[in-house]
Amino acid sequence: MKFTTFNQVIDFMESFTNLERQTDHYNTRTYRLDRVQTILQLLGNPQNSYKILHLAGTKGKGSTASFLADGLASLGYKTGKFLSPHITDYRERFSLNNRFFDDDLLIETGNELSSKFEGFHFSKEQGNEGPTSFELYTCFAFLLFKKAHCQWAVIETGLGGRLDATNVVEPEAVFLCPIEKEHTKILGTTIKAIATEKSKIIKRNKPVFISNQPKEALDVFLEEAKNCSSPVYYLPEFINSIKQQLKNNGEKIVQNVQIEFKDGYKTSLNLSMLSEVQGNNAALALLGLKTLNLFKEGLTEESMNKTKLPGRFEKLQYLRPLFIDGAHTPSSMFSTLDTFCNLFPTDNKIIVYSNVEGKNYQEMIHMVLSKFDKIIITRPGTFKKSDIQSLYDYFVLKKKANQKVYLCPEVDNALKQIEKISNDDNTSVLITGSFYLAGVFKEAICH
Repeated sequence: MKFTTFNQVIDFMESFTNLERQTDHYNTRTYRLDRVQTILQLLGNPQNSYKILHLAGTKGKGSTASFLADGLASLGYKTGKFLSPHITDYRERFSLNNRFFDDDLLIETGNELSSKFEGFHFSKEQGNEGPTSFELYTCFAFLLFKKAHCQWAVIETGLGGRLDATNVVEPEAVFLCPIEKEHTKILGTTIKAIATEKSKIIKRNKPVFISNQPKEALDVFLEEAKNCSSPVYYLPEFINSIKQQLKNNGEKIVQNVQIEFKDGYKTSLNLSMLSEVQGNNAALALLGLKTLNLFKEGLTEESMNKTKLPGRFEKLQYLRPLFIDGAHTPSSMFSTLDTFCNLFPTDNKIIVYSNVEGKNYQEMIHMVLSKFDKIIITRPGTFKKSDIQSLYDYFVLKKKANQKVYLCPEVDNALKQIEKISNDDNTSVLITGSFYLAGVFKEAICH
């Protein structure tokens, strides 16, 4: 079959096993780099046609990748970016200089990819089940960037690092974003175990840029870098200070970030992406770009000020102030809640919360209860498993007498509940806990 729409391309890739939906099988039987390498060989190894920056971590990968990609694009480089997951549109996963690719090229790439699978079978040693959807997304992105004549590509791991489908590249540099306990059924139950999986994207003799980390994670990263003879750039060792302040200039809210590097370079950014974590993500990207000589003062900062991503403290057009954010770890949740409550310090606010299975929800629930009196629990879509009844029960168990918790299984129910319990049009709303939750609400409100 020859594709004529990008939706058909997506349907083709989604027709294969989607291990993103599974949360308890991470081993060399279900995640195999040799399968990805075989597909890429069929495609002529497109990933070798451009230079690559590779990122792993628990949080901040997408934002840091976007700062890096926009910085490269500001210097005139054609820059591809591969992220996951998307919020409402699969094209968000593949971008060129911060724009969607033309549908014609997306369809052409899909047709070339699918044509290679006509009559194709993996070897018995590689498994007879065929590729996974994420393996195909990865190969599709690599081929797409080649066909677009990209000079650089910024690639985010999907899950882990060691066995992640993206870990077949030979990058110019590696970026390791903050580590927290997440996907513990898959990656391990300790920070050390999770960091060990992520550390395996480090490549021999290639620079490694590391964000602020728990000591257990940093020790793992430093040891792996030492074993690979890879130079290390640990962010706290290269900066004197990062100072951040929210600024609400009428219609637009920006985050002023003042960064002072130890080499004397100082900058004042006005980021479009909000929350405290974004200042640290921007600083890591700046450290990498400066060190790699991919930086032009003024131009690079201006591009980073414009960097945006769906689902990162994104304001939606609604009847009242309403923000969606994909925070799904305790640290990122703390930053998101702090940002929101600084913007809207009154009690006249509502939170819609949910998370998928495998998250440290108890700690995040305590944070929510410390700042909100009106809480709505709903389902974060159907892409991954969630137990909203258990979430609701825990909220009810831990709440104070004056706090109200509502269980609204579907998005439509939740939106109606927002209107029912709003005091006036100035009631502010935060929807957070999962990128999947952010996606279903954005879809409901904006489409």
